[in-house]
Amino acid sequence: MYEESRRSAALAALRSGESLSSVSRRLGPSRATLRAWREEAPRDADPTACPRCTGRGLDSASYAHLIGLYLGDGCLSKLAKGVYSLRIACDTAYPRLISEATESIVAVHPTRPVHLTRAAGCTQVTSYWKHWPCLFPQHGAGPKHLRLIELADWQREIVAGSPERFVRGLFDSDGCRVLNWTGRQVAGQTKRYEYPRYLFSNSSGDIMRCCQWALDLLEIPWRMPRPTLLSVARREAVAALDRFVGPKT
Repeated sequence: MYEESRRSAALAALRSGESLSSVSRRLGPSRATLRAWREEAPRDADPTACPRCTGRGLDSASYAHLIGLYLGDGCLSKLAKGVYSLRIACDTAYPRLISEATESIVAVHPTRPVHLTRAAGCTQVTSYWKHWPCLFPQHGAGPKHLRLIELADWQREIVAGSPERFVRGLFDSDGCRVLNWTGRQVAGQTKRYEYPRYLFSNSSGDIMRCCQWALDLLEIPWRMPRPTLLSVARREAVAALDRFVGPKT
C-alpha cells in the first residue's frame, strides 16, 4: 500500500507528460500500478481549482507537512499575471528532504510540475500557481521574524489532525538531530556518555510557538535553552520524534 501523497504525486507526474517508466523509477510503484491509478482517477473534477476558493478536496497530511516546510525555509514571490512561485529551499545533501518536499507540493497542487533548481549546496523546490497565497495567508513582505506569523483557524484544524507531519516539516527545514555528550565521575574516572536530542532553531517567536503548540499536541516535552532554540532531549521524547522525524537524509 502506498500513501495518498505518493499516489497524488505519481498522477500529477503522469498528467504533466512524464513516462510510466520514469515515474516508476522515481517514486516506486510498478508500471501496472501506475496504469491502474491512472484509470481509476476521477475525470470530472477540476484539479486546477483552489481548495480555499472552490472547496476542492485538500490532502491534509501533505498540506500540514508543507506548512512546516514553508514556515521554515519557504517563501512566496509574485510573478507576472498574478502567478506566484512557492519555493522551498533544501540542502542538496539531503535527497529525502527534496523528494518529500516535491511530493507534498504535488499532492497539494497536482496538475503542474515541480521544478528543481540547484545552486551551490542548495536545491530550490519550486511550484507556480495563482492560488498559493490562498493556502499560505502568512505570505507578506519582509523576513518572517519581522512580521506577525499566525496560523488561520482552518490551518490549525488541519495541523491538529496531522501534527506529526507538521512537526516533520518544521524539523526538516529548521531542525536537526544531534548527538550530545556529558561527562560523569565513575570510580574516580571521568566517563563520556553520548545521547541524541533534537534542536529546532528559528528567529520568529510566532513560528517557535507554532512548533511548541504542535509538540504539546503530541505530548512531547521540550525546553528552551534560549529564545530562538528549542530542545527535545528526554529519552522518551527523542524516541517519539524518531518515529516520524528521524535524522535528515
